[in-house]
Amino acid sequence: MKQKLLKKSGAFVLLMLLLSFAGISQTKNVISFHRVFPKVDKIMEFEKALAAHAQKYHSGDVNWHVFKIQSGPDFGGYHITEGPKSWESEDTRGEISPEHMADWNKNVAIYLTDRQSGGYSVYQDSLSTIALGDFTDKISINHVFPKPGQSDNVMNIIKKLKKTWEAAGVTVAVYMASSSGPIQYTVVTRYKQGLKERAVGFRKPFKEVYESINGEGSYAQYLKDIGEFVQESWSELLFFRKDLSSK
Repeated sequence: MKQKLLKKSGAFVLLMLLLSFAGISQTKNVISFHRVFPKVDKIMEFEKALAAHAQKYHSGDVNWHVFKIQSGPDFGGYHITEGPKSWESEDTRGEISPEHMADWNKNVAIYLTDRQSGGYSVYQDSLSTIALGDFTDKISINHVFPKPGQSDNVMNIIKKLKKTWEAAGVTVAVYMASSSGPIQYTVVTRYKQGLKERAVGFRKPFKEVYESINGEGSYAQYLKDIGEFVQESWSELLFFRKDLSSK
């Protein structure tokens, strides 16, 4: 009887371990993005076609969030994010149906310029102060490109920033590019209270909060580290377009 109980106990533990590994492998922390730029005289037609396409073909793991880019070098473009999803779901998705592709090519792409970009990013929970799926209507994105060989050092910079964001009440989601051009950390500030969060005086000065967390003089070291380890960075504002996104 005791031997049977031990066997059952061992089988149960093995099952739990297998389920645990399965859960890890299926983590939905991957976002794909597509940036498109409509012809300036076809924006209304493009938006109507994009909304219809998103609502017909994109739900579940391939759910679309569409943002209008309001500033920066990509001003006037549309930032389409798909997911969150897992790498496994990308494997099993298979080829997009001919009907799906035909709708995009015949009804949406006809209003676009040749300019576009796309790629994959993986959400970094350990660097973020807000959950992956906790979206807001207005965001800013800071694109941070480490110098060659300095990715880990840039990660350490962001780890210190996370403590500062938490102390200041700033909600930030951090992603890392995956096989999508140069190594990049995408730092997305999600404005829970709107753009007024950007106003001077809304929060304590960044330097003051940073040094209260990391020690006196740490802000000067922070600036030095950026100069030493960061190749380039640039930022932009984006506004969520619920009317163009998946339902």
